[in-house]
Amino acid sequence: MRVLVTGLGTFWGSRLAQWLESLDFVDVIVGLDTTEPRLPLERTEFVKADSDYSILDRIVRATQVDTVLHTHLVVDSTELSGRALHEINVIGTMNLLAAAGASGSSVRKVIVKGSTLLYGANYQDPYFFREPMERTRAPKTRVERSLLDASAFLRDFAIDNPHVTVTKLRFSNVLGDDIETPFSKALRLPVVPEILGFDPRLQFVHEDDVTGALGYATTHDVPGTYNVAGDGTVPWSEVCAIVGKRRVPLPPLLTSWAAEPLRLLRILDLPPEVLSLLRYGRGVDNSPFKRAGFRYRYSTAGTIDAFARSLRLETAIGDKNPTYQYERDVETFFRHSPAVVRDGATT
Repeated sequence: MRVLVTGLGTFWGSRLAQWLESLDFVDVIVGLDTTEPRLPLERTEFVKADSDYSILDRIVRATQVDTVLHTHLVVDSTELSGRALHEINVIGTMNLLAAAGASGSSVRKVIVKGSTLLYGANYQDPYFFREPMERTRAPKTRVERSLLDASAFLRDFAIDNPHVTVTKLRFSNVLGDDIETPFSKALRLPVVPEILGFDPRLQFVHEDDVTGALGYATTHDVPGTYNVAGDGTVPWSEVCAIVGKRRVPLPPLLTSWAAEPLRLLRILDLPPEVLSLLRYGRGVDNSPFKRAGFRYRYSTAGTIDAFARSLRLETAIGDKNPTYQYERDVETFFRHSPAVVRDGATT
């Protein structure tokens, strides 16, 4: 396999590239991003690009990659401005699909890491969303609009390019030891926010199952759109109880205004899509991807419990993991210097 990973500078891009390096049948790994990798990589070639990935066509033609892992869809609207988010999610996806579908392209598989945010969250929603279902109300947030646009482009690409295996994975709320999300940030606070009068049922997926699902789609042909979430839903009050946190209510009216002091004090920035989840919740049907052969390691309750154990361990011994800082000269030394011992001998 010859694989192109977009979003190499993100948590998921770096983690997937590291996993790909462990596979003997992967000959070439090329990573693309505006920022450098977060993890040390041995075989992955890093290419620095602009946010809309305008260089993708040249890279695909030059490297002759057959598989594209698109990990760089932004799902947290607090990370970027509206324009930057549109460039990455919409323009970046357009450029990727244009490169993959160009005449003579070597690409035969495209895997996209999406989000269940695409379904939205409001009082009219069904108990579970299935993949063919559409959201019950028009999107109000820029991140949801951009995810819908990217999904539409991907659907058209799959129709126009039947020779390419296209897999779209929609991931639920992620928790884990290493990933940082709005929910993990909230659950790390001494007191966790809730919306007065609401106790939504939520679904979570463990970070290891996210990596596992993307890896499964890479090594197996599973065309189509799939929800990826742990089995079951858990009320927010029970989530907080498992993690051992007290709750503080936000008013049901003008909730965004009430949450503003948390943002100004840099305690917690709750994006509007998360506030909607804390009001109405969301559940998705995960059975189609299981029927396609994927096996989860964690249920929703198991994901929350694993996160709670990780928090207790951090409290007891602290978080002393060093942060990796990519430096091109250092990585070049380790890859090519004759002073570095490889396979038990100097080369």
